[in-house]
Amino acid sequence: MSEKELRKEVVAAYQELGREGMNKGASGNVSARMGKHMLITPSGIPSALMEPAQVAKLRIDDDSGEWDGPCKPSSEWRFHRDILRSKTDAGAVVHAHAPFSTILAILRKPIPAVHYMMAAFGTTEIKVAGYKTYGTPELSQAVIKAMEGANGCLMANHGMVVAGPNMTRTMWLAGELELLASQYYHSLLAGKPHILSKAEIDETAKSFEGYGPQEVEKD
Repeated sequence: MSEKELRKEVVAAYQELGREGMNKGASGNVSARMGKHMLITPSGIPSALMEPAQVAKLRIDDDSGEWDGPCKPSSEWRFHRDILRSKTDAGAVVHAHAPFSTILAILRKPIPAVHYMMAAFGTTEIKVAGYKTYGTPELSQAVIKAMEGANGCLMANHGMVVAGPNMTRTMWLAGELELLASQYYHSLLAGKPHILSKAEIDETAKSFEGYGPQEVEKD
């Protein structure tokens, strides 16, 4: 995919989060790996007004935060960069202030295996990263710790973040995480949810390779 196409994909994903009610205004952010660089949504621009040319470009191996482009990158560029550094198979990162994920993050409640779709995240529990001020190295460190062995986490009093091999898969994971959060929240209201065992999740995971949407090759 060319840089022009990837910029369009980043903006399209960010706008989809808005349409789905997972972000409001200029909240949340989306990034994609492009070789040794990262393309990430700019800071403070609502999704409806965002243009591909405004997407910022940073080197993944650069700690300075210097960027190319007319707009500065999202203030959360650090944890996007660090996720792409630590998960070398990740091609995209999506961060959203999705309602039910954020409610659980405010409650500091990890999501246990209330549904077999937990297997999509490579873990039996979606952890909550400790609260740190947005945009700081400390927040990035907390997110990386919470995502060890998993491709998603909640962020205390903040929202959620997921990573995947490409934008198609990552956006799907974001939607699945919000659905898990909603299911867990509502099951707690109704009673005491039954939690699936590690063995049950591991059994599901065996058949999960290739499950869900995959990137479609473009001509």
